[in-house]
Parts: sequence; C-alpha cells; structure tokens
Amino acid sequence: MINNDVLRRVRYIFDFSDSQMIDVFAMADYPASIADLHSWLRKDDDPEFKEISDIQFSLFLNGLINTKRGKKEGVEAPVERRLTNNIIFRKLKIALNVQAEEILETIALTGFNMSKHELSALFRKPDNRQYRLCKDQILRNFLKGLQIQLRGE
Repeated sequence: MINNDVLRRVRYIFDFSDSQMIDVFAMADYPASIADLHSWLRKDDDPEFKEISDIQFSLFLNGLINTKRGKKEGVEAPVERRLTNNIIFRKLKIALNVQAEEILETIALTGFNMSKHELSALFRKPDNRQYRLCKDQILRNFLKGLQIQLRGE
C-alpha cells in the first residue's frame, strides 16, 4: 500500500479533521501545512496529488503514537527513512496499544483469518529467520477491521 492510502484510511477511521491531522504531525515536531495535507489526501489521479514521503509518514505515525498514548519522556521514537508495511503495522499497533488477540479479532471482522504465529512473524526483526513480510492484504484487512470496530459497517 502506498503511504497516502494508509493516511487517508487512518484519517477516516479516527474521523480526524484537518486541524487534528496537523496536530498529529505537530506531536512529532513536524510542521505540516494544510496545503500539504490536502495534496497528500487527494486521490492518486488528481493533478494536485502529492505522494507523502516515508520520512513524513513515519513522523505522522510517531505523532499518532504520541497523540494516542502520550508523549514519552526522553528519547523520541526513531524516524524511519524507509517504511515497510511491517513498520507501519507495528507503529499502528503501538499507537492503539493493542495485543495480538485484539489484532486477530479486528482482522477477523473482515472475514480474513490468521494465526497468532503468523501475526507474531510480522513484528519480528527482519534478520530473524521467522520474520515474514506484511503483504498489502494483511495491512488492508487490519485497517478495514479497525474501521468496522470504530465506525461500524
């Protein structure tokens, strides 16, 4: 999935206004403007569409963590220069403060099932032999499940 898709879905799931989205970016000390936000939220075929970079989206996810869980004292969360679905999924998991069972229940709402072992493989370090890449389908089903949970069908 491209970062803009995830950004649009997160905005819809949590029903964030423009100012709330700017506040999330501000929680990670990133000065996003309304113009930037609107260009990131446009559909891919819109001439004013602009792709959000991995660094900017990583800052948004860090801001979401700070917004949902409170800003942590001391060292800030790392800003990844290259995002993968695994990192996005992990940051969403941290922001929502959910455990594996809750994630599996959320994903099951979409009719997609996976085991706890399959899920834990997504959150391992890439050099671990049990590590598994998070495919778009898994991330999409998690976001869809969140939407069902928080906004209804």
